Amino acid sequence: MAELVVALDLANGREALALAGRLPALRWVKIGSVLYVREGPALLREFAARGVRVLLDLKWHDIPSTVAGAVEAARDLGVAMATVHTLGGPAMLAAARAAAGDVALLGVTVLTSHEAGDFERVVGRGVPDLGFEAERLARLALAVGLAGVVASGHELVLLREALGPGPLIAVPGIRAPGEAAGDQARTIPAADAVRRGATHLVVGRPITRAADPAGVYQRLVESV
Repeated sequence: MAELVVALDLANGREALALAGRLPALRWVKIGSVLYVREGPALLREFAARGVRVLLDLKWHDIPSTVAGAVEAARDLGVAMATVHTLGGPAMLAAARAAAGDVALLGVTVLTSHEAGDFERVVGRGVPDLGFEAERLARLALAVGLAGVVASGHELVLLREALGPGPLIAVPGIRAPGEAAGDQARTIPAADAVRRGATHLVVGRPITRAADPAGVYQRLVESV
């Protein structure tokens, strides 16, 4: 069964905690850069105290010692899962893994906001297929012992075939058919992501901007 992770991309911790309190049997939240910079470790501790698991999505990409220190700090705060950028390279990823303890580290492969042309400008070469790029970066992450990866739903079938059933695959950009994609270039419906092998579905705006967040959340829980 896939896990539903609610991305609390909201203005402040008060709003985040209020929304979380409206969602029945909430198991996972994602705290990203904006909310973490505003609220800091206190918000992570509050969710831990409520028994809600935190995916700390700061996508660390720095020199190995700095990333290892950040991962260690996240571990000490009780974070359950955290993200690092696979483009940081094997030494950085290995240092992060060594510091992780029981934090499940996910390697971000290709951002869901990227299309092939965008990624070509990032890596400085032709990119005929983003799926192969995601697979290449996923293999790099798993080779040093990361628990899994973050990838769009468009790469899921390829990644499951290449990586097998074991690794975690968290999928952002979950949208219902016809729902506005926003700044996500590669989206997928929740049921399709589960069918293709996602273990964690990261859902933000479809819940946080809904007139009835609890209703949308419950329907998504039922779909996974």
